[in-house]
Amino acid sequence: MAALHIKKGSTSHSAYNLRPNFSDVKERHTLAILVDNEPGVLARVIGLFSGRGYNIESLTVAEVDHTGHLSRITIVTTGTPQVIEQIKAQLGRIVPVHDVHDLTVEGDVVERELALIKVEGEGEKRIEALRLAEIFRANVVDSTLSSFVFEMTGAPDKIDAFADLMRPLGMVEIARTGVAALSRGV
Repeated sequence: MAALHIKKGSTSHSAYNLRPNFSDVKERHTLAILVDNEPGVLARVIGLFSGRGYNIESLTVAEVDHTGHLSRITIVTTGTPQVIEQIKAQLGRIVPVHDVHDLTVEGDVVERELALIKVEGEGEKRIEALRLAEIFRANVVDSTLSSFVFEMTGAPDKIDAFADLMRPLGMVEIARTGVAALSRGV
């Protein structure tokens, strides 16, 4: 009897799907998690990420309902689609978690971040920093004879682009709030 020569991953001659049904492409997702505003909840949510080796790129937390004592945690993370689904399922099982939304999947999202950027420089570098700040609509919130502190609000990509331009002009420090996000529409 002749041996079958079936290529790995071929499905046209096989009863079994030999191709993996998962993706190894990492995606960036923004998760909005509604939780009870009580001690230890944030630690439990973050512990889920650290305990499984998942990275958090951005994290913001604030109370959103004073009477209901609810807080919203916005987390930006990356992972394969299977990892993201696993994260959402595990978050949903934590007791003080009321709701988990993957804003990236649910449709159009408005994302904003606040950054404070300190730039030191004199002469032409100082003039160029002010010119670029005007283009990016960054506000000067502090000024000395040798430095500026710019305040900028916008999408994370916009802040990254501004910071990249400020580095050669003397950026010495940056502080970022992390992403705040809401889905668009109703």
